Amino acid sequence: MVSEATADIAGKVLSVNISEKKGTKKKNVGTVRLAKGWGMVDDGHAGDWHRQISLLSKKSIEKIRDKGLPVEYGDFAENLSIEGIDLHLLPVGTALAVGENVIIRITQIGKECHTRCNIFYQVGDCVMPREGVFAEVLQEGEVKVGDIIKVVTGCAP
Repeated sequence: MVSEATADIAGKVLSVNISEKKGTKKKNVGTVRLAKGWGMVDDGHAGDWHRQISLLSKKSIEKIRDKGLPVEYGDFAENLSIEGIDLHLLPVGTALAVGENVIIRITQIGKECHTRCNIFYQVGDCVMPREGVFAEVLQEGEVKVGDIIKVVTGCAP
């Protein structure tokens, strides 16, 4: 149970985003179910692999906003937009508790960008390849906007 985990670092879910296909912006649906070993139900990126869900911090998104592009949550194709944690500074293997029951584990930080996205072409930069975080779902449940997300210690898969 998440309540038994201890947290050193905590933040909040700002947006819960899904899309039908890979490579497209995601839209905020407010609430979604995460399935163990799969990811977000009804999201195009879900599957039996190490990048079941993606996360991006508000600080990372603001770097592009500061360049003059009015990007929104989900524009980087991230599933969870969060504040309060610099996700890309956490090591691979870090467990995060989200909401009431969900536990995810960071499996990858950043990704190779094979084709430049519209954000890159408009401002000459995109933070997702450097600061986007990918995770696998260890314990399933519902995630919603406003949920607390925290780094947990002593979490065994």
